Amino acid sequence: MGISNNLEKRMYFLVPYNISPIQQAIQAGHSMGEYALKYGRYNPDHLIWEFLEEWKTWIILNGGTTNNRFDLQGVAQGTLNQYVQDILEFNSANPDLKIEHATFIEPDINDALTALCLIVDERVFNRDDYPDFDGWVVESEIFVSAKDEENWKILKEEYVKEVGEDIAFLKELLNTKKLA
Repeated sequence: MGISNNLEKRMYFLVPYNISPIQQAIQAGHSMGEYALKYGRYNPDHLIWEFLEEWKTWIILNGGTTNNRFDLQGVAQGTLNQYVQDILEFNSANPDLKIEHATFIEPDINDALTALCLIVDERVFNRDDYPDFDGWVVESEIFVSAKDEENWKILKEEYVKEVGEDIAFLKELLNTKKLA
């Protein structure tokens, strides 16, 4: 993701709904460690260090279900697994906009995926200054009937072009989830 150095940052986590709150926090911490190792171990200029020095805010979200299997077509069966698959597919389709992420698989929970970690800047979470699609449509004062699918599609394409594919993807991924 093209993260801007001048914007506030937060670290987001998606965790399973069915583990205790303390376990959710522990799993988030494990995935943060994986993120630091993956991106910051050999790169003292990586944004993980700016995040840890300047921002420090964690947001732990309900990632739904998880498991340790994939079905025969390679599609993840748990929702948390599917979010990781969606990021991998986005990165594959958009090599210049790769979304940095890390995961943690917990050996003590049958090798299940238990956390997904991302760092995002305020363009993703600050809805006042950077509205989601619905807010953008309202601010644009455009009236489109709920039945007018073609115009909604055109508006969505305009929105994605304006905010960027990576920001639109992350807003949709993160801003629709509830706190864990």
